[in-house]
Amino acid sequence: MQLVPPEPAQPAQASDNAAPAPAAPDGPGAAAEPLPASPPAGDELTLHAAGLRLPVHVNARGLSLGILATIACIFALQWAQKFFVPLLLGIFIAYTLNPVVRWLERWHVKRVIGATLVTALILGAMGGTFYRLQGEFFNIIDELPALTHKVTKILTSSSGERSTIQQVQQAAAEIERAASNATGGGERKAIQKRTQSVPPAPAAGSNIRVMDWVLAGSVGLATFLSQATMVVFLVFFLLLAGDTFKRKLVKLTGPSLTRKKVTVHILDDMNNAIQAYMFMLLVTNVLLALLTWAALRAIGLENAGAWAAFAGVAHVVPYFGPLLITIATGAVAFFQFESLRMVILVAGSSLGIATLVGMVVTTWMTGKIAKMNPAAVFVSLLFWGWLWGMWGLLLGVPVVVVLKVVAERVEGMEVLAELLGE
Repeated sequence: MQLVPPEPAQPAQASDNAAPAPAAPDGPGAAAEPLPASPPAGDELTLHAAGLRLPVHVNARGLSLGILATIACIFALQWAQKFFVPLLLGIFIAYTLNPVVRWLERWHVKRVIGATLVTALILGAMGGTFYRLQGEFFNIIDELPALTHKVTKILTSSSGERSTIQQVQQAAAEIERAASNATGGGERKAIQKRTQSVPPAPAAGSNIRVMDWVLAGSVGLATFLSQATMVVFLVFFLLLAGDTFKRKLVKLTGPSLTRKKVTVHILDDMNNAIQAYMFMLLVTNVLLALLTWAALRAIGLENAGAWAAFAGVAHVVPYFGPLLITIATGAVAFFQFESLRMVILVAGSSLGIATLVGMVVTTWMTGKIAKMNPAAVFVSLLFWGWLWGMWGLLLGVPVVVVLKVVAERVEGMEVLAELLGE
């Protein structure tokens, strides 16, 4: 802290209104820097108050441009979701499968043949799994009408009494009537108008229409298949390209040898981190699917293999996947057994397996691979989930891993690396 130096001594004939001089600083050798008459102009500001000098440098123009560029980038990512999601997914899958193609090259298998074999092997494994489980998936689809009748039976009573929906609507109307009596007659008419406009509940025995759900599911399935086809072709061409893009990026960094080395280190670290993370996802999700299948089959839940496959796919989404698995298996157990004890048993088993694999195995392996701050990862998952929905939750962690690797190597991004690190 620097203090303002004392003013020179004034003669005795000085005016009485002159400001008294501040006391000199204590201690030998104490020196003070004179206070300038006015702060410097421009974007760099200097605060002066009560003899205390606080240098605060604010580049207002650069800060404004940075905020505008960040907002524009976020809106661009959201607008181009259908382009970026298949692109990132294909890049991550290609990074994961590239070591297999390299291993085939060591055995004198050409890259084009190795890429074709690996792609065909992955597609064959997925097709074989679906073929083995197609009977259970079709059973679930065939049981949808019976499930609809069960839901209708639960919502309505068999003795001809009012349904649950009608009772809830009547309770809401009574609450609004009581509120209208307290607030006066001015709002009573508006409340009565709203209660009268409530559509009547479906009659007892009526079926819930699911055609809208089927249509929406068909459109979503067609969109998913088209994007999956794009991802397959992208993975194949990236495996075929090999290290071509890596060499091009190193070449574009310029003639400086230091920049080339930094670029090579960044690309190698990204490659290792993505491969390790994707391999960890494969191992943990297959383990969870097998454990879930064994538990549901021992309990006696129908179509246990299909629900185990669903659990393995849903667990890819961090944090929210186990919750979705628990709700889905609990609902299926309720409709099959109609027993609260069996619902608790099935849902508890699914949640316990997901917690064991997710919280113990996945968390430990993620910490060993990425060495990231869990709070920062969770906040980033919320951001990517808001930006891209379920795909954002799936791709959020690999994107954060890449950002952390880049931030640790690039000058000026130390703040981001520190926030994401342990």
